[in-house]
Amino acid sequence: MVKITIYFNLFHIHLIKYKDNLYKTMQDNKVQIFDTTLRDGEQVPGCKLDTKQKLVIAERLDLLGVNVIEAGFPVSSPGDFNSVTEISKIVKNASVCGLTRAVENDIKVAAEALKFAKHPRIHTGIGTSDSHIQFKFKSSREAVIERAVKAVSYAKSFVEDVEFYAEDAGRTDNEYLARVCEEVIKAGATVLNIPDTTGYCLPEEYGAKMKYLRENVKGIENVILSCHCHNDLGMATANSISGVINGARQIECTINGIGERAGNTALEEVVMVLKQHPYLNLETSINTKLLYDTSIMVRESMGMPVQPNKAIVGANAFAHSSGIHQDGVIKNRETYEIMDPEDVGVTESAIVLTARSGRAALAYRAKKIGYELTKVQLDVAYAQFLNVADKQKEVKDEDIHNIMKEVSKTSKIAMA
Repeated sequence: MVKITIYFNLFHIHLIKYKDNLYKTMQDNKVQIFDTTLRDGEQVPGCKLDTKQKLVIAERLDLLGVNVIEAGFPVSSPGDFNSVTEISKIVKNASVCGLTRAVENDIKVAAEALKFAKHPRIHTGIGTSDSHIQFKFKSSREAVIERAVKAVSYAKSFVEDVEFYAEDAGRTDNEYLARVCEEVIKAGATVLNIPDTTGYCLPEEYGAKMKYLRENVKGIENVILSCHCHNDLGMATANSISGVINGARQIECTINGIGERAGNTALEEVVMVLKQHPYLNLETSINTKLLYDTSIMVRESMGMPVQPNKAIVGANAFAHSSGIHQDGVIKNRETYEIMDPEDVGVTESAIVLTARSGRAALAYRAKKIGYELTKVQLDVAYAQFLNVADKQKEVKDEDIHNIMKEVSKTSKIAMA
């Protein structure tokens, strides 16, 4: 009986360990989405939002499934303080984050603004590259570490969740960056933000930086490494993906990729990259069917148009105007589309009629608006279609109706 009890207890212990390891593995596969549309995104000239607009966007981000909403920089202005406070009151699921410098008053003000948040986070930090230390702070490496530790310790006295950012980490020596990270972990940091502030890094370089920190910082297994990339060289998304492949488990991003200078990592891009590459075994909690609608909400609120060829949410992201491509998509959408438009909230692919379009596209669009053409009728209609298409950028439904009227004068068209 004693032996049976011992064996049962041992089995129970192993089962608990197995469940813990399984849970940890599942957690390790989860990439947190940190949205900074309302903070970094608002740093775009002309994109100022009032509190009411911010509340609407914050509610949508919470519904979208983001894990952290960076609501603003509370000490920067009374308006931003008020916005962070009001956002803290309405967000139900996500953590609400306030940005600070490594300054006691910044941290104190942020803590006050976040007092109503269910899950408050203070995001504090300091520049760590030699350029920042020498020219911005006119300081030393050791003094910067001291300031970093002091800031994190002070933030920790207000909230449990403290994120530390090492500004310009992309250009910071890895060995020194590891020292900074190790010290702020000791001080209580729960998240380490490794920003490529100037958008300088190559994906391989940024990924290697994350890997180096994972392998050389004591206590790194107890915190979340975060990617914060800028798009100055067009590599923000690639760098962020490289970061999570190499051990980071949070991506800081914005809707439509809006942000300082050339912008930030686009939320919709990194989310769909991970979704479309399941073999990476990395996932997010984002409801992707809300991406397109959220994109429209942000572009309209901020008055910031999205380029038509923008990945995922651009007007042309699922539009086809080449005859060869149109024929392929009509026969099988996956011939030229790696995503189902409905997965991101777009109703369907668009077959745009231009002078480059072929008969298949014309027949397809004609059927969509009610005309079933025979092969002979299609040949006649296509000749007239080309005449119209050569004179204008796009052939609209109204133009097709007019073409069908001409064709029907010599041959009755069946209605679809």
